Amino acid sequence: MAREPLSVVVTTYNSAATLDACLASVRWADEIVVLDSGSTDATVAIATHYGARVSTQPFAGYSAQKQAAIDLASHDWVLLLDSDEALPDGAADTLGQVLDAPEHAGYQVWRREWIFWQWQSPRSRLNHYVRLFDRRRARMSAHQVHEEVQAEGSIGVLDLVLDHYGERDIAGRVDKANRYSSLQLADLTERRSTGLRLRMLTNSIAAFFRYYVLRGHYRSGWAGFIAARIHAFYAFLKYAKLYEATRVIRRGERLPGQRDS
Repeated sequence: MAREPLSVVVTTYNSAATLDACLASVRWADEIVVLDSGSTDATVAIATHYGARVSTQPFAGYSAQKQAAIDLASHDWVLLLDSDEALPDGAADTLGQVLDAPEHAGYQVWRREWIFWQWQSPRSRLNHYVRLFDRRRARMSAHQVHEEVQAEGSIGVLDLVLDHYGERDIAGRVDKANRYSSLQLADLTERRSTGLRLRMLTNSIAAFFRYYVLRGHYRSGWAGFIAARIHAFYAFLKYAKLYEATRVIRRGERLPGQRDS
C-alpha cells in the first residue's frame, strides 16, 4: 500500500526571519502550501524558493486563517506548522512511517520553546499539539486565540520534537500578551463573568506556579523566571480587560475619549 501523500500548510505574515528554517525542514513534503496575509518583507520570495504554492488573503483571525490554508491543501493528510516552527532532522522518516498506515485521525507532536536567549531546559516539560491529521476528520477550533486542531477520532503521539522560535525578546512576548488578552475577550465573554475581581487576584498567581514550578521552567534560569512572570501578567490582563468591558456594558460607562455612536 502506498504512503499517504502529505501537504505541509503554513500561514505567514512578515515571517522572513524564521520561514527559511521552517520550510527547509519540510522541503521533502509532497506539497507545501503557504497562505500569506500580505507580507511586505521577503516572506513570499522565501516560500517561492522552496516551491511552495502561495496564496494570499487578508488576515481573518488565527483559527479562520489556518482553516482557510488547510482547505487549500491538495492532499488529505496535513502537517500544520507555524512559520516560526521547524522540524528536526529525521522527521521525514518518522512521518513517512506513520503515513504508511495511519492508525489515528490525528497525531500530536512535542514542541520545545526558545525563551529569549536560550532553549528551554531539557528537564522542563514540553507542550504538545495535534499537527499531523486527516483533514477529512479534523477542523480548527473556533477560539480567537490558542486555536487548536479538533479531530474526530483517536489521537496518537509522535516521537517528534519541533522547535518553536516564537518571540525572540521580552518586548515581543509582552506585546503578544497584550494582543492575545484583547483577542481572547470574545471567548471569555461567552463564559460566566462572575468573580472577576477574585480571578484578577488569584489567576496570575496560579499561572505563575503552573508555568514556573509544575512545568519546570525554573530550570531555565532567569529566562524561565521572566517568561513565567509575563505568562502570569497575561493571565491577569485578560481578566482585567474583561472586568473593564463588563463595567462599560453594565453601567453604561465610557472609556476615555469614547463618543456616542
